Amino acid sequence: MIVWLNGTHGVGKTTTSALVRQQLPDSRVFDAEKVGETLMDITPGLPGTDNFQHWPPWRPLVVETARRVLDYTGGTLVMPMTVLVEAYWREISSGLAQNRIPVRHFVLHADQETLRGRIEGDTVLGPSAFRLKYLEPYAEAARTWLHAEAEVVDTTRLTPAQAASRIAEAVKS
Repeated sequence: MIVWLNGTHGVGKTTTSALVRQQLPDSRVFDAEKVGETLMDITPGLPGTDNFQHWPPWRPLVVETARRVLDYTGGTLVMPMTVLVEAYWREISSGLAQNRIPVRHFVLHADQETLRGRIEGDTVLGPSAFRLKYLEPYAEAARTWLHAEAEVVDTTRLTPAQAASRIAEAVKS
């Protein structure tokens, strides 16, 4: 099984995924961003883009990597990864379904003011223009399709540990 943690940059997916993993027996964290980083390392580079998710190989490579890891290890993959383009989510989720891999899709959500405050006040990564530029695309995806496709966990007033507990309990039930 895959527990996919979606949501905009800065909402707490990475932190929460590590905590979810601790609460789900036989689980591992697989950050699909590493697949994108591998593609970014190709020399000479792939055609220019501002987001590796736009490269057509990224999506099937995420599916194939997850499938291969699960075939090898079994258990659960906890995958923290922002996917805000509906067609990309459909491609990934249908690829996982074709491989008979069940997915629990969660969206970590917080209101815009809270998100902006978290991003601007981040003491580990510091303020990030990259993460701030995704606030509106996230809001648009949330309004038009994303929240209908997932279990929404509003983290506005939750700690990462509380969000992780809610997710883990939902998966276990």
